[in-house]
Amino acid sequence: MKPWIRKAHRWLGLIFSLTLLMSSGSGVLHTVMTRTQAPPPAARPGNSLIDPASIKLTAPDAMAKLPGEATAINLRMIAGQPHYQIFTAKGKPGYVNAVTGAVDPAADEIYAGEIASAFLGGTPVKKTDYLTAFNREYIGIFRLLPVYRFDAGDGDGNRVYVSTVTGSVTRHTDDGKQFEADIFTLFHKFGFIKNKDIRDWSLTLVTGGTFAVSLLGVALFFMTRPRKRKG
Repeated sequence: MKPWIRKAHRWLGLIFSLTLLMSSGSGVLHTVMTRTQAPPPAARPGNSLIDPASIKLTAPDAMAKLPGEATAINLRMIAGQPHYQIFTAKGKPGYVNAVTGAVDPAADEIYAGEIASAFLGGTPVKKTDYLTAFNREYIGIFRLLPVYRFDAGDGDGNRVYVSTVTGSVTRHTDDGKQFEADIFTLFHKFGFIKNKDIRDWSLTLVTGGTFAVSLLGVALFFMTRPRKRKG
């Protein structure tokens, strides 16, 4: 059995050594990222004060202006005026101006843009995407969908992802931080494999192979240990 185990350990070790290098190297990068990249921003209340006297429309009247039954309602300051943010079973919120009573279809994007600009210290931003599914940059760990993406247009590539459901920025990154994140995803999570099923099976295969190599190494340790001479 010893020659067979030696050969298996040697060849499996050679085959899976590359994945061990990828995993250990990206693991070091992950430690670096925990010190260079901030955690996802916390949700913040709105920065604009609401004048109760400016509200001319009641909540029931606002809900009656949108189709479907309301499941939740908030009061948001958008473009300097209070708006009712109303959620129905359709998912995306609808907006009714609390001063004029007008339904405002553009308010969701305007509200998201104001959140993004305020987070970046008043920097002008441009909407570059609206995500209803996760992608390589905005991955599943950020959890919230849908989100808007806004770019600052500066030299550093600052960009934020905004949820109008929570009224907050869910992710902030720039070109430098994203380069680190891309390297980690490619080497630690096999991000270069686009198909999730194939990627998951590949990760399972190499992890299982690494376990097998380690197990064979432990077996060889005990099988090849020096024998005590009998007295």
